[in-house]
Amino acid sequence: MSEIIACGAIAKMRTELVSPVQYRLPIGDTEVAMNPLIGKRLKLEFLNEISCCHCGRKTKKSFSQGYCYPCFTKLAQCDNCIVSPEKCHYDAGTCREPEWGEANCMIDHYVYLANSSGLKVGITRGTQIPTRWMDQGATQAIPLLRVSTRRQSGLVEVACKAFVADKTNWRTMLKGEADNIDMASAAADILSKASSDIAALQGEHGLNNIQVLEQAEPVAIDYPVEEYPTKVSSFNLDKDPVVEATLRGIKGQYLIFDTGVINMRKYTSYHLQLSVLS
Repeated sequence: MSEIIACGAIAKMRTELVSPVQYRLPIGDTEVAMNPLIGKRLKLEFLNEISCCHCGRKTKKSFSQGYCYPCFTKLAQCDNCIVSPEKCHYDAGTCREPEWGEANCMIDHYVYLANSSGLKVGITRGTQIPTRWMDQGATQAIPLLRVSTRRQSGLVEVACKAFVADKTNWRTMLKGEADNIDMASAAADILSKASSDIAALQGEHGLNNIQVLEQAEPVAIDYPVEEYPTKVSSFNLDKDPVVEATLRGIKGQYLIFDTGVINMRKYTSYHLQLSVLS
């Protein structure tokens, strides 16, 4: 026996920073509260339909986590400078969508340290704090600098990543909580090591546009996980469209089941059916 909870196109899980983080999965016309489903046996089925998250057209393959190919090739939010912000070319006059760039790239960004699978540096728009940290499965985070544009954040990140990683090891992140770090001391250390490059960028772009956040407070994040896997294996809905397993927890954008994990953000725009099995 099974009870269908919801079906339709999904988006990445929404989060609320409380202890533990509260998750909601947008699916079709509803948002499913996921925390109450931990401990239950679920069925997650891919309905063999994908709708572009931007234009809504049907597509056989999802590009850049939810887009059809035409949107992937023309939208600014799918350009390679989104992954490598230091390559932002808005100032060169070649942005795919200047109005989108003004609204999303020419605004305050933050360079931060996060502890997910270990210490890493990252960047995000001011409006995405603390969402970005929860999406990455970080258990601790602290802002380092506030900058005025996405490109500036990328340039500062490049200066910092000479001394600290800039990637999360998702397998390590899903195996348990990262060792606790004194984030304030780590921030001071990275800022000290990158000080000459940061000063050069301040000289080029102005002190008001690249500000060190000396009084920033660390943030601690707790996730709803009953049991972490000892070996991490991931489900692939393109190869096996049905997952039937017991939900053990949620961290980052991953559902952690007793027999594997699934990155829900990867399947943005996929039409799924979610059921509870009895």
